[in-house]
Order: sequence, then C-alpha cells, then structure tokens
Amino acid sequence: MNYIFSTSLIHMALKMADQEQVLHTPMEWAQRKDRVLLTIVLEDCKEPNIEITDTGLHFKGKGGTENKLHEAKIEFFKEIDSKESKYAVLPRHISLILKKKDATEEHFWPRLLKEKTKVHWLKTDFNKWKDEDDSDYEGAGGGEGGAGDMDLESMMQNMGGMGGMGGMDAGGDMENDKESSDSDDEDLPDLE
Repeated sequence: MNYIFSTSLIHMALKMADQEQVLHTPMEWAQRKDRVLLTIVLEDCKEPNIEITDTGLHFKGKGGTENKLHEAKIEFFKEIDSKESKYAVLPRHISLILKKKDATEEHFWPRLLKEKTKVHWLKTDFNKWKDEDDSDYEGAGGGEGGAGDMDLESMMQNMGGMGGMGGMDAGGDMENDKESSDSDDEDLPDLE
C-alpha cells in the first residue's frame, strides 16, 4: 500500500511541476478628480488579456525577464466608466487611464481597492500623483507618463527670449581664462 501511495505522490508532484506558476502582477496607481492612472509593471508583455469592468480589472499575460505568466484581479473602491477607460501596452509596462463614473460625488478616492487592506504588489505612483489641493494644470510635469501636454519649443521661446539659446553666455572669453590661475594647474608633489 505504501508503494501505491508513493507512486500517486510522484504523479501529483510531476503534474504540479508541469503547471506553470502564476505570479501576481506589480501595479502602481495615482489619481485625478475624474480618473485613475494605473500602471501594470510588466515588461515585454506579449498579447495581454485585459478585461476592464465598471467594478474591477482582470489582467493576464506573459512577460518579464523570464517570460512568466502574471495575473491580477482587483475590485475598485468605486465604479469606473469602463467604456470611457483605455489602455496602452508599452515595452516596459501597461498604462491604463480609468475614467471615474461619478467624479462629482467624491473627487479623490482614499484608496484604489474596495477592501481596506495593504497588498505588497500595489504601490502609489508618486511620479504621477496629484493631491486634491494641487493646481489643475497638468502639463508642467508630464504627470501621465512622458511629457504630457508640454510643448518644449514654446517653453524654450518663453524662457527670457532665448529662442535657440542665443542669449546665453557660453563660457565667456577664452583669453581671460588664460590669465586666471587654477589650483589644479600647480605642480603636484611626488607620491612616496
């Protein structure tokens, strides 16, 4: 009887070894009054399966350095408008913009998840975070990944009339530099 039991354990162990281990996907989040900015941190994700509902999100996909299967299923603090929400699969992560269903009722959510628990795979994205008392102008920092609404050319033109950096003094006159002495130019003592 011990022989049969041992054989069945070996078969069960082999079956479990054949099954791929599913890892929980790391995520980062930030918010605005009208939307939630969610980042699924998984590089090189090929053919992800993303299902956005009004109450939650289900993600499944292979990626990462070892091309392992990752999965996440979360339930949001409040409802979102799944039809107005969108996502983009990028080389290093998947970026989601989730439109809040009723942004007038309560502008900022106290948390992303419905349950009030701390989970190790969800972090605050402080690069995109904006508090309730921050200004509504979002173009200055590129808060949504990248340059946002920032127009670099117009910014450079507005910087003191520099247009093409012509007004900057790029180091002064080289002849005057020869006259000034630098302590680094002195002879160094021999090493013992």
